[in-house]
Amino acid sequence: MSELSVNHLLGIKYINKKDIDLIFETADHFKEVINRPIKKVPSLRDITIANIFFENSTRTKLSFELAQKRLSADVISFSAAQSSVKKGETLIDTVNNILSMKVDMVVMRHSNPGAAYFLSKNVKASIINAGDGAHEHPTQGLLDSFTIREKLGDVAGKKVVIVGDILHSRVALSNIYALKMQGAKVKVCGPKTLIPRYIESLGVTVEPNLIKALEWCDVANMLRVQNERMDVNYFPSTREYAQQYGVDKALLDSLDKEIIIMHPGPINRGVEISSDVADSQQSVILNQVENGVAIRMAVIYLLASKIK
Repeated sequence: MSELSVNHLLGIKYINKKDIDLIFETADHFKEVINRPIKKVPSLRDITIANIFFENSTRTKLSFELAQKRLSADVISFSAAQSSVKKGETLIDTVNNILSMKVDMVVMRHSNPGAAYFLSKNVKASIINAGDGAHEHPTQGLLDSFTIREKLGDVAGKKVVIVGDILHSRVALSNIYALKMQGAKVKVCGPKTLIPRYIESLGVTVEPNLIKALEWCDVANMLRVQNERMDVNYFPSTREYAQQYGVDKALLDSLDKEIIIMHPGPINRGVEISSDVADSQQSVILNQVENGVAIRMAVIYLLASKIK
């Protein structure tokens, strides 16, 4: 069987197209598994995984835990809010204490960009990055591409626009890397203050006009405005943002073609997208959630197979 070129999943930029293809093939298999009456396989009965979340998470944390349990792994979950980190313990000490309990793999979310990479260099375990600050969120990038592939047959040649808060979004960066690697055309759209200056160096173009962006694309990935990462106001008001960059059903129906609407969640209904768009036939948001479990099963399984 083929194997991944890496021992950790730290970001999309550290893997290659072959890795993505292998993850998708494996996820196809696991998607069949999770749609069976008995949704469990005994693949990882001898593997112990620690989920270490230093930032709040609902969907990603639940998705990883479900993926691990579907693979029959032993799972321990750790929330920094109730831990000795609050007493001043370092990240490496925290993780080494957990690893001394014979843990094989760590899934970590952290507010500092590069935290997962730093950990991979300093501890003996396979690391999966579940989001590091505004840097990357690789499994989200993978599941978004996997959903496009499922809906449109292939990612290559497809036109994808990422709309919203690009500046603070780890989802945007992982999506750009994954989509470009697979041959998609990518544009970003949002307030000028929320578009990073370096963005065009990643091979994407900026389209400030939402209607033009939607007329161009096959898929629109609508991002949440990340108020928790903002220390200044990047636009006048939420209402004005929604008027200029929000998508409602009337706007979708005015286009001369049907496009696919994605959202990594959590949705601010009435801001990025209206409820009638979120719940419409064009929305694949719930498919993304289902695919998240299959993708995370695939990543965990493939990395576990490299643990000697």
